[in-house]
Amino acid sequence: MDKVGRYEFMAEPFHCDFSGRLFMGHLGNHMLNAADFHSTDRGFGMKRLMEINRSWVLSRLAIEMDEMPLQYTRFNVETWVESAMRYFTSRNFAVVGNDGKAYGYGRSIWAMIDTGTRQPTDIFSIDDGAIKDWIIADKPCPIDKGGRVKMSDDAELVRTIETYYNDVDINGHINSVKYIEHVLDLWSLDWYRDHQIRRFEIAYVAEAHAGDQLSFYRETVGENEFCVRIVRTDGTECCRSKVVFR
Repeated sequence: MDKVGRYEFMAEPFHCDFSGRLFMGHLGNHMLNAADFHSTDRGFGMKRLMEINRSWVLSRLAIEMDEMPLQYTRFNVETWVESAMRYFTSRNFAVVGNDGKAYGYGRSIWAMIDTGTRQPTDIFSIDDGAIKDWIIADKPCPIDKGGRVKMSDDAELVRTIETYYNDVDINGHINSVKYIEHVLDLWSLDWYRDHQIRRFEIAYVAEAHAGDQLSFYRETVGENEFCVRIVRTDGTECCRSKVVFR
């Protein structure tokens, strides 16, 4: 089996925005599905981990796109493991058309947790570190890894929302992709008529659960560059995001 997984998707019309191009949230969901397909086929996916009270949790995600696929376009998400350490592994993505066109790329960091304690656990303890057999350290992923999203105390509170059933994933906390959608909803439809998302970064810090209120603080850090901090009901910061528009 190849170390690189390649999975075909289609930009379904109900997954596209008013411009007829795929929503960033749905692209993120396709990437996470590709990651699960890849890891499941190779013996360290969610189904296998759940049997031993383990689970993958997304820690960081960065997506940089030259162009989003148009509705009805079939495209592929390629994914591979770039590196693995005891508690974290890095996984990359390439979004490629059937004609070879490169739409963009993604980088992600994952932790493996014990589903009982919710604490990080040793990745190499699974099947004697079998994940190391699938690492490709030299396959290029030509976007920045992204660093810590820095924000000042001057960030403006722009929205507070409730969370419900549809926000919660299989791990029992707010779905990773839902955060992406909620962040991108901070800009108006008129803004998106004149701007496209070039790069989206998000770093997950703490879990939130159904019933938590999420408050969104936004700060302008450059031309068409914004940082967002998300804070749950008790004041704990859940994640930080950076969005760069063109």
